[in-house]
Amino acid sequence: MTQAVRVRFCPSPTGDPHVGMLRTALFNWAYARHTGGTLVFRIEDTDAARDSEESYDALLHSLKWLGLDWDEGPEVGGDYGPYRQSERGEIYGEVVTKLADAGYTYPCFCTQDELTVRREIARKEGRNSGYDGACRDLTSEQVTAFESEGRTSVTRFRMPDQDWTWDDLVRGEVTFGAEHVPDFVIVRANGDPLYTLVNPTDDALMGITHVLRGEDLLSSTPRQLALHGALARLGVGSGELPKFGHLPYVMGEGNKKLSKRDPEASFSHYEKAGFLPEGLANYLALLGWSPGNDLEFFSLTQMAEKFDISNVNANPARFDLKKCTSINGDWIRALDASDLADRILPRLIAEGVLPESPTEAQQQVLRAAVPLISERLETLGQAAGMLAFLFADEPGSKPFALDPDDAAKLLDEQGIATVQAARSALVNLESWTTEDIEFALRAALIDGLGLKPRLAFGPVRVAITGRRVSPPLFESLELLGRERSLARLAAAGS
Repeated sequence: MTQAVRVRFCPSPTGDPHVGMLRTALFNWAYARHTGGTLVFRIEDTDAARDSEESYDALLHSLKWLGLDWDEGPEVGGDYGPYRQSERGEIYGEVVTKLADAGYTYPCFCTQDELTVRREIARKEGRNSGYDGACRDLTSEQVTAFESEGRTSVTRFRMPDQDWTWDDLVRGEVTFGAEHVPDFVIVRANGDPLYTLVNPTDDALMGITHVLRGEDLLSSTPRQLALHGALARLGVGSGELPKFGHLPYVMGEGNKKLSKRDPEASFSHYEKAGFLPEGLANYLALLGWSPGNDLEFFSLTQMAEKFDISNVNANPARFDLKKCTSINGDWIRALDASDLADRILPRLIAEGVLPESPTEAQQQVLRAAVPLISERLETLGQAAGMLAFLFADEPGSKPFALDPDDAAKLLDEQGIATVQAARSALVNLESWTTEDIEFALRAALIDGLGLKPRLAFGPVRVAITGRRVSPPLFESLELLGRERSLARLAAAGS
C-alpha cells in the first residue's frame, strides 16, 4: 500500500445496534489507532423502507458510549462527504452511467417468477442455481421488445469469467471459482442503487485501504473486487484495491450465529443493565482477538497499542454472557470510588431511590456506601437494590419495604426474637460506630444467645436493609444512623 491506512465502519441504521456490529467497529477503530490511520464512519442508509432516524441516532450514541471516536463521518465531516449514502444519489448515478457506457453493466428484464423457475430447474439438474445470464447479451431489438411489453429492468454487473483469489488479512488465501460468482444486480428497477454498488463505490471514492468486516460478507468479496477493478479502469477513486479481512462470526447459545433476536445481542440491553463502556469494550475485543500473554483485562488505549489484525482468529467466537459480566465486575472494582459513585448516582435517581436533586448529605452517604458494595457489584444495575435502604422514606424517595421472600425465610419466630435482642443490645449504645455496633451485636447474639453468625445476623440484615444480599451489616447500620436503625428493628420485631 502506498497510501496511509484508511478503514471504515459502515452500518445500516436498522433496529438496535448489535454487539457483533460494535465488535466490527471496535476492531476497525483499534486498527486505525494502532497504525496512525483514519477511521471513516459511513452510514449505509439506502433502504428507505427499513432505515430510521431512531436507529441512526442509536448508532451514534452506541459508538460514543463505547468510547470510540471517528476521524471522518457524521458530526465530524471530512473531505469525502457526504457520509450518509442517502445523500450521495447523484454520485452513484454518475458511476452507474460510466459503468453502462463502458459495457460493464446491462439491463436485465427477468421477472422474479422467471428467475425462481430457472433456479429450481438448475437445482434439480445439479447445476449452479445463480443467475444464468439470460439477459447478458440482449440485442437492442430484444431490449425494445421487452420495454414495449411494459417490463422494467434492473441493472446487472457483468462479472469477468475468472476465478477470484485474494490474501485475506484474517483467513489467508481465499479462492472463489467463477461459477460461484454470477452477474449481480447493482440497481433496482426503480433506479435505487443497491449495497452491491454503493459499498465498493464509496470505498473507492473515499480511498479505503483496508476493509475489516464480518465473515458473513466473505462471499460478496469477489463481486467487490470485480467492481473495484472496473472503477479503477474508469478512473473512479484511487485505483488501488483495498485489502480485505473477514472477522469471525460471533456465536450465541447452542453455537448458533448471534442474531439481532438474541437477548444478549442488543447493545441497549447492556447499557440499561448497567454495564460499563470499559467493560463491554474490553469483552468485545476478546471476541476473536487477544493481546497475548493471557491478558484479558485492558483499556481501549492498551488495545490500540497492541492490536494487530494478523492476530485475529478466524474461528468463530462465542459470546459468553457470564464472562462478559465478570469482566464488567472487574472494571467496576478498578474504578476510583468517587468515579463509581458518580456513575451510580444517575441510576439511583432514575429508579426513584434518590430524588431528582439529591442533597449533599445524601450524596455523602452514597460516596461512603460505594466502597462497601463495589466488591459485590457485577453491573451498575445492581446498585439500586443494594443501596435503596439507605435513602428509603426520605423526601422524593421510595418507602422502605422488606423483600417478601427474604422476610418469610428469615423473620420467622426465631428471627423476630433475634431482631428484638439486637435492638435491645443497640438501644443504649453510646457510640454509633461500625466497631461498637459489631461488638454489641456479637456479644448479644453470638455470645448471649449462642447463635451461629448466619442465624444471628441474617434476620437483622433483612430488618435493616430489606434483603438478604446487602452491603456489610455493621457498616450499613452506621450509615443508616441510630434513629432509623432502631426504628426498623422495632418494626421488624413487632
